[in-house]
Amino acid sequence: MSSVKDAASAYTSVMKQMQKPTEAGDSSASAFGDMLRQSLQTAVEAQHKSEKISGASLAGKADMTDVLQAVTDAEMALNTVLAVRDKVV
Repeated sequence: MSSVKDAASAYTSVMKQMQKPTEAGDSSASAFGDMLRQSLQTAVEAQHKSEKISGASLAGKADMTDVLQAVTDAEMALNTVLAVRDKVV
């Protein structure tokens, strides 16, 4: 899980840099930064939800269907962020 946290930290630092437009009229970089920040936040939240539901399943308090759905959502969110990263880089 540390690699996900490291990636999240790296994306957060890039987004902070993107928040500082080079020109006053450069709103497209700001809009892209907002979109990237939202995507990253969604991926992190999905991962947290997945971990919480997986833990509840181990305690017998969650159904395996819920676990599968949460893990799949987290995987899709992370893949979306990685696809955006790959297009930018």
